[in-house]
Amino acid sequence: MSLDLSDVPDELRDAVTAALETAGVQEGHLAVEIVHPDRIRDLNREHRAINRPTDVLAFPVDLPGSAQGPRELGDVVVCPEQCSSVREAVVHGVLHLCGFDHEVDDGEMLAMQAKTRAKLQEPRRSPDS
Repeated sequence: MSLDLSDVPDELRDAVTAALETAGVQEGHLAVEIVHPDRIRDLNREHRAINRPTDVLAFPVDLPGSAQGPRELGDVVVCPEQCSSVREAVVHGVLHLCGFDHEVDDGEMLAMQAKTRAKLQEPRRSPDS
């Protein structure tokens, strides 16, 4: 299986792809949904018991490692009104789907996020250069 990004908005696919590359994930499906503050507040309250909007939530499905059948990475939900950068929020959420957690690691996830951000800022080279 390869990557299935059919449920990712076109304008965010490069950010998702870069995050997956940084994390070393080469297969699976994930979805990205853009929502309003009321919706992300409801999700945050329901899943984290925090009654306020947030920038991004990640809902992993298959844990890292092998899965029976096609791997379902999960869903990333982003609220643009709560973000300084939707693309960075998406990268952050995708890294969570890949099994990383900045709250318990020694800075590994945030370093991967910075590496991905730098990758996205690099100018694209044409095949002839």
